Amino acid sequence: MQALLREHNLHTVCEEARCPNRGECWAHGTATFMICGDTCTRNCRFCNVATGRPGALDADEPEKLVHAARTLGLRHIVVTSVDRDDLKDCGAHHWAACIRALKQGLPGATVEVLTPDFKGKPGLLDVVLDAGPHVFSHNTETVERLYHSVRPQSYFVTTVNVLRQAHGFGGKLKSGLMVGLGETDGEVLRTLDLWADIGLDIATLGQYLRPTMKHLPVDRYVPDTSFALFKEHGETRGIPVVFSGPLVRSSYHAGETFLELGTRPVRSNPLAVLR
Repeated sequence: MQALLREHNLHTVCEEARCPNRGECWAHGTATFMICGDTCTRNCRFCNVATGRPGALDADEPEKLVHAARTLGLRHIVVTSVDRDDLKDCGAHHWAACIRALKQGLPGATVEVLTPDFKGKPGLLDVVLDAGPHVFSHNTETVERLYHSVRPQSYFVTTVNVLRQAHGFGGKLKSGLMVGLGETDGEVLRTLDLWADIGLDIATLGQYLRPTMKHLPVDRYVPDTSFALFKEHGETRGIPVVFSGPLVRSSYHAGETFLELGTRPVRSNPLAVLR
């Protein structure tokens, strides 16, 4: 996996964000590709991705993604990116080019995207959605009360508007939340209520783990009983798949979750609580 990524100068959020599931996923030949470079223009206080002045976009990146995904034999391809607030379109057209290349180059595969908010600029989200990803994901990350302290350059209302605008685009809608940052269980349940009202298809909830001592400290380690509560509440509110557990991340078991969503109407996800 590392040799393939280095050969094509590709990045994964698995490495950049120091995901605790990296070994498991890589052993199964899966990864979440990170496009638009490895340097983010924002400085979220939970994230280990480097912050600074990004370089130019790689015009060959769409075809490099296709080659890597084909070499790995991927059937469900997950793509995310850094924020590119330095660009006029925040990288939206590059996103669309990558999605179209993957769909054309691997017509039998499904494409899941985890995008930034494109600063909420009118029209940019449509550029990405018009490329036709099978799953559109935009992470909520934390509850409304903590947004400014956790994501100082982002806005809760912008995140909610992205999800509302994406609802009904033709694919599945997904979002994720970290817990253990200082929120209460009640605030998590209210966020699930919001997602249900928007019409979310897939929800992920996982324990925040501090990447380095420079990042936000862990406020609490959420017990399994709370993760089970989140799953039950979300499903009761009508969210078809609620994937909830300590090591759950937004793209962990993404392919299996997508397949499960397509084979049953609602309720009861056997992957939902990791022990």
